[in-house]
Amino acid sequence: MGRRLVPLTLDNLPDIPKRCRSCVFWELDPVSGEAAVRAGRPELEKEAWISAVLLEWGSCGRVVYVDEVPVGFVLYAPPAYVPRSTAFPTSPVAADAVQLMTAWLMPGYQGQGLGRVMVQTVAKDLIRRGFKAIEAFGDATWKEPACVLPADHLLAVGFKTVRHHPRYPRLRLELRTTISWKEDVELALDRLLGAVQKEPALRPL
Repeated sequence: MGRRLVPLTLDNLPDIPKRCRSCVFWELDPVSGEAAVRAGRPELEKEAWISAVLLEWGSCGRVVYVDEVPVGFVLYAPPAYVPRSTAFPTSPVAADAVQLMTAWLMPGYQGQGLGRVMVQTVAKDLIRRGFKAIEAFGDATWKEPACVLPADHLLAVGFKTVRHHPRYPRLRLELRTTISWKEDVELALDRLLGAVQKEPALRPL
C-alpha cells in the first residue's frame, strides 16, 4: 500500500471532501463565517485563506493519499491565522505553538496507523520551522463529525491537557522535550511519538 502526505495547495484542495472545502469554521471569526455562508461564498473564502497563509507563512496542511487515492487531510496554522480560536473558552493558543485546526480520515482507512503518521508529519514540519509545540482545542463530549477533534483522540496520540474545560479543553504536544541539538530529528520524533501504544483512528469529521 503506497501512502503519501503531500503539502496542501490550491491545486490539490479539490482532493479534500467538498463539505470541508466549503467550511470556514476555523478560518473566519463567527460573524464573518456566518456572513460568508449566507452570501454563498464559503469555498471562495476557504481558497482565499489558504492562499494567504501559503504566501505569508507557508504550508498549512497535508493531504493523505493511499495508492494515489485521497483519503484524508490535516490542517494547521499559527493562531494569528485562526480567528475562531479566540472564541473558545480555553483560548488563547500559546505564542510558541501552532494550532492543529482539524483533521479527517476516510472511514475505510482508519485504524491503519495513518492518524499517527499525520501527527508525525506535522511535527516534523514544525520542528524544522522552529516551533516548540502543537496545540489544539478538543471536544470532550464528541459524538458526531464536527470541525473540532475529539479530545480523547488527541490525548491518545500524545497531547496533554494544558487548560481544562468540561467541553473544550486545550491540549498541547511538546516537540522539543525529548530533543537535544545533537540528536537526529527523526529519532527524536520516534521517541516522542512512538511511545503511543494504541493508534486510534481519526474519526471522520
